[in-house]
Amino acid sequence: MELGLVNKLPQKDINKILIRGTNWIGDAILTLPAVASIRATYPKAHTAILVKPLVADVYRLFSDVDEVIIYENKFDTPTGVLRLARNLKKEKFDLAFLLQNAIEAAIIALAAGIPRRAGYDSDGRGLLLTHRVRRTKAIKMVHQVDYYLEMVKALGCVAVHREMNLRAKINLSDARDVLNKYLPESKKDVIGIAPGATYGAAKRWFPDRFAKVADKIAGRFGTQGIILGGKADRETAREVQEKARAELINLAGKTNLREAIYLISQCRLLISNDSGLMHVAGALGIPTVAIFGSTNPVTTSPVGKTSVVVRKEISCSPCLKKTCPTDFRCMKEISVDDVFNVAKNLFQISRDEHP
Repeated sequence: MELGLVNKLPQKDINKILIRGTNWIGDAILTLPAVASIRATYPKAHTAILVKPLVADVYRLFSDVDEVIIYENKFDTPTGVLRLARNLKKEKFDLAFLLQNAIEAAIIALAAGIPRRAGYDSDGRGLLLTHRVRRTKAIKMVHQVDYYLEMVKALGCVAVHREMNLRAKINLSDARDVLNKYLPESKKDVIGIAPGATYGAAKRWFPDRFAKVADKIAGRFGTQGIILGGKADRETAREVQEKARAELINLAGKTNLREAIYLISQCRLLISNDSGLMHVAGALGIPTVAIFGSTNPVTTSPVGKTSVVVRKEISCSPCLKKTCPTDFRCMKEISVDDVFNVAKNLFQISRDEHP
């Protein structure tokens, strides 16, 4: 993709690199090819990534960075930002890649005395960057994997495959230990259900329909269902569990992210709204049914060849709103059978290929 004339970064005399990662689980997953491209371009440089605690384990598990620096909550104030910048200044970084779009990322890199600061010219931060990439209308319309990857490529980083095979990075023994912790002695195929979504109610399909799909899959295949999500998803998860006839183990808010990733890696199938856990499953190669309403699958669909998006063509979708201002047709028109039929086919294919 043509992003215009870009002042490319030097590839010599770069000894220490800081990457400012993104703040949400799904976004973090989608930046991994870009991080891999940076690593491949500067293989001998010490590479650190600055991220919020929520997503730290994404980079610990799935990237080859040398160091994860935690952007602690105490830094979320103007004085905190300056304190963080002072801490980073001591590290004498040569180059900063700002995957996060916010102006704050550029302010921190500038205040930290990092001489080369590269990223999209978003949020009015263009003058704070030494190497900026124009954020065109076209680039905002591509899938987020390509959005981040094209930025670093425009800056001179080597091209890498956008496909992610994250399952190969999972420690199978650790994953099985976590599964046994929550499902001791279970011999059934496990399906995951992720009924939550961080960015507002407009992304969430209905708890009773998730429950009915879980019932139909359990009745058809004799599976064990687990409900996954964060603390904010507890109420939605409780509704799904209460409305289902099949036994569902509710783990929403009870696992940390690393445990949730390990559990998803052991699932035969995940059924999810457009959420961070959906992106985890897709990148792990787990068959994934992704239910989309208000958001745009062109830019945020799960990666992976065994991911299928279920949505309805509605004139007002994607609206990208947190809550529906009208009648929520984009979700109401997605039936239990719409989701079950896709889930059934994916499950059967998975069982046939990996008995």
